[in-house]
Amino acid sequence: MLTLTSASSALTLFPECKTQRRRFTISAAADDKFPSFLPKQMEEIKDPFARKLATRIERLPVNASFSEKSIMSSCVKPLIQSSQNPVVLLHGFDSSCLEWRYTFPLLEEAGLETWAIDILGWGFSNLERIKSCDVASKREHFYQLWKSYIKRPMTLVGPSLGAAVAVDFAVNNPEAVENLVLIDASVYAEGTGNLAKLPRAAAYAGVSILKSFPLRLYINFLAFKGVSFDTGLDWVNIGKLHCLYPWWEDATVSFMISGGYNVSRQIDQVKQKTLIIWGEDDQIISNKLAVRLHCELPNSIIRQIPDCGHLPHVEKPDSAARLILEFLQNYSCQKKAQLAPTEEVVY
Repeated sequence: MLTLTSASSALTLFPECKTQRRRFTISAAADDKFPSFLPKQMEEIKDPFARKLATRIERLPVNASFSEKSIMSSCVKPLIQSSQNPVVLLHGFDSSCLEWRYTFPLLEEAGLETWAIDILGWGFSNLERIKSCDVASKREHFYQLWKSYIKRPMTLVGPSLGAAVAVDFAVNNPEAVENLVLIDASVYAEGTGNLAKLPRAAAYAGVSILKSFPLRLYINFLAFKGVSFDTGLDWVNIGKLHCLYPWWEDATVSFMISGGYNVSRQIDQVKQKTLIIWGEDDQIISNKLAVRLHCELPNSIIRQIPDCGHLPHVEKPDSAARLILEFLQNYSCQKKAQLAPTEEVVY
């Protein structure tokens, strides 16, 4: 059983710019009712937080110009509506909304209207008829989902490659994004590099290796610090669930040969206030790049989490949630201060 500590102010968010502490637990349940579109292997997952969040995944119809029919798009919708703008959680490369299994309930318990979205090409959406999963398609799909369902400026949270997705989206659709939170951001990679030049047959061979259990297990232990072997095995199984869909290879190859995300030149175009979170012991992306990103983002603050690897929202959910809440709390207080009428002094 895993116990998390939530910073909560019930359903009225930041009424006095203070937070309270609340503790809660989630236990595994054998009778969890999973959506029928999830792979049957979901039943084998042990992690109670993953099982609990999986019961809330649903598919929403999203219309996009590159698809003749609506794309049934997977996400976790909020249970509450808040007077504050919503928080929308993206995931990293070749992952799913289940990446947020630990931090999502903490944010929701704190009263945040929280969404977890699967990026087109990954996660649990139905992509049977989708031929393109390049950057432009991912951006348009997300925008149409936002326009149809979220409908308000959001705090957009992107970990790892999800940070590149968030930067690209914020620059191209600034009206949709109020704030950014970038976690161990992969924003300096030059897309998929030489992989974009591979012949299609070679690309499919490479993608097949990407799905392999040994490679994912190696990456898993590289990404996290001090995770037990049994936990690591379960996390690998969670991370590869979406790879079991028959369209996963096509979607991943489409992204790979398109060139992927290359957002380094967009960074100085980001106007939104941004929180940069970084695990101090990240073995995948050096925390020196966190300092560089902080210097290049014109309106950002940086916070590092000690004794933590590449995905703080998985490895240190308490810390990740606290930093996000404090960031939003301070932003809310600043907005109120700016809107408050100034007293006129008469001499």
